[in-house]
Amino acid sequence: MNKTLLFSVFIFTALGASAQRLIAKDAFIRFYSSTPMEDIEATTNTAVSVLDKNSGEVAFQVSIKNFTFDRALMQEHFNENYLESEKFPSATFKGKIKESVDLTVAGTYPITAAGSATIHGVTRPIELKGTIVSTGTNLALTCAFEVKLVDYKVAIPKIVFAKIAEVIKVSSKINYSKK
Repeated sequence: MNKTLLFSVFIFTALGASAQRLIAKDAFIRFYSSTPMEDIEATTNTAVSVLDKNSGEVAFQVSIKNFTFDRALMQEHFNENYLESEKFPSATFKGKIKESVDLTVAGTYPITAAGSATIHGVTRPIELKGTIVSTGTNLALTCAFEVKLVDYKVAIPKIVFAKIAEVIKVSSKINYSKK
């Protein structure tokens, strides 16, 4: 069984048996590093996410190897030297929306999800700010947050230190529908 499917089964179980659970199997994640020497961007649209409209619980998992870069060498260094994707194959978030919103009602809702993120084998508390647009049945979530590499023990060699930002900007677009 592949790890993404296994994670999805785990998250479905962890979030309970709610009829209001929605899933996204093709969530878009982008990260961006900007320095005076170089801008680095990578994207994936293979993240998996689950959101329970009643409880506000949300979780996602992204395979590190699925991020694509403009240059193959950047992707290779990212996987082998920085995120060590063989050792730490995925990044995850599990949390809960803090605001009391009825996501079964159509509308646009600014939200904050508080929880924990695991990146590079390190788990830390984090808050994600975003917006949910609800049609009443389906949801679209956009969010943006920053990740400090030092917080997740991602070491950047001195030779390329000036090319990689110490704080990486992450954004996502996730469209949920009933499973």
